[in-house]
Parts: sequence; C-alpha cells; structure tokens
Amino acid sequence: MKTALITGASSGIGRATARLLAREEIQLIICGRRKDRLAELRDELQKLVPVHVLRFDVRDKNEVFKNIKHLPEEFQKIDILVNNAGNAHGLDPIESGNTDDWDAMLDINVKGLLYVSKAVIPGMIERKNGHIINIGSTAGKEVYPNGNVYCASKHAVDALNQGMRIDLNKYKIKVGAVNPGLTQTEFSEVRFKGNTEKAKKVYEGYKALEAQDIAEIIYFMISRPIHVNIADLTVMPTAQANSTTVNKD
Repeated sequence: MKTALITGASSGIGRATARLLAREEIQLIICGRRKDRLAELRDELQKLVPVHVLRFDVRDKNEVFKNIKHLPEEFQKIDILVNNAGNAHGLDPIESGNTDDWDAMLDINVKGLLYVSKAVIPGMIERKNGHIINIGSTAGKEVYPNGNVYCASKHAVDALNQGMRIDLNKYKIKVGAVNPGLTQTEFSEVRFKGNTEKAKKVYEGYKALEAQDIAEIIYFMISRPIHVNIADLTVMPTAQANSTTVNKD
C-alpha cells in the first residue's frame, strides 16, 4: 500500500484529495493546524485506510522536521507528497500592503513548501522513487491588480516546481504542479479575513471549480504509468479566461 503525505489537509483541496486517495486505498499522513478538523477527517477515513495525523504549522521549520522524522515506522515510506498548504492574505496595492500579510504568504506558500519537501525528499532519494505534487495557482502564471505578493509567492512555487524536477531527475522522482484558477473553497474567506459576504461575491454569477475537481486531477497525475510525469497543469473553470476575465451571468 502506498503512502501519501498531504499538507493543508483540514479543508478545501487537501481534504478532498485525502478523501479520494483513501478511496483508492492509499494510506495517509494528513497535516494541518486545526486539530479538531484533522481528527474528524482521520475518524472518517481510517475506516478505509490507515491514517496518521501530524498537527503543525508549515512555517515552523523545527516542528516540520521533528514531526516527519518521528513518523511511526509504518508511515515512514512516503511515496507521494502533496504540497497543498497555502494561503492568500489581503488584496491590497503594493504601496498599502500589510507586511504581516506578506510574511504569512511567503512563509506558508514558499518556505513551508520547502521545509516539508526538505523533510520528505531524502527518503525518496534513498528509495529512488517518489512523486511530488506542488499546488500552485494561475497567479503563478500571470499577475493581476493587487495580487502582487501573493502572485510573487505562487511564481516562486512555479520556479521551485521546475527546479525540483531538474534536481531530482537523477533519482527517478516525479515532480509536477497543478495550478488552479477560481476554486470555491475557504480561500477567499481567508483572503478577506473572515468577511464572508465579500468572499461569497467572488464566486457569484458563474460555476467555479470545486476542491473535488482538483483532487481528481491530482489522482490522475499520480496514477499514470511510471514513465509518465505530468509536469505542469493549469486548470480553470469554463467561465474563466484569465485572472481578470470571468464570464458572469
């Protein structure tokens, strides 16, 4: 049985991916900050496969390394890493941006991804086998007004995805990214700091992607034959042409 470690598993794309992989008989290490949500997901999915919970903030380098180093023996062979944890904070022009928001986005979206990868990759190198899926964004492919630092963080994910694929090629480790467009999760609620009305308006007038759509793409990527690696995939709802062009009713 394969083992997948998923960051940001307590909601959205991470939770949907955990549910789908469990149905496909892949045992899980689910990571996140929200203890109650992780426990609830564990109780749901361990009826299908073994599930281990790691509660940490990906920004905390020491906690990331400690938790992954001390995994139970039956979970130490990580075949699949889904670097899903990420957030957008604020939507302000660069001149009035909040530096705490900047720190959060860079620390979670970039450094957190690096810390988790750094902890998992040595085992994959030793076995000369593994698959890393990095969750990017259309914001890593273009820049939109007031997206500045968030877009910069996702452009960094795009660069890291390419760099990982080059550096790990000699170890037969697959590396690929999924870059979703507008996806209806808690993303906008976090960006607008709990303003549910403002967040709701982001998804009005068209059919956005759902977390399940991205989970299915992730499973498709990891279920390809050994000689096939989907390196970089961008997906948007039909109504979306780019970050600023959305066909709303």
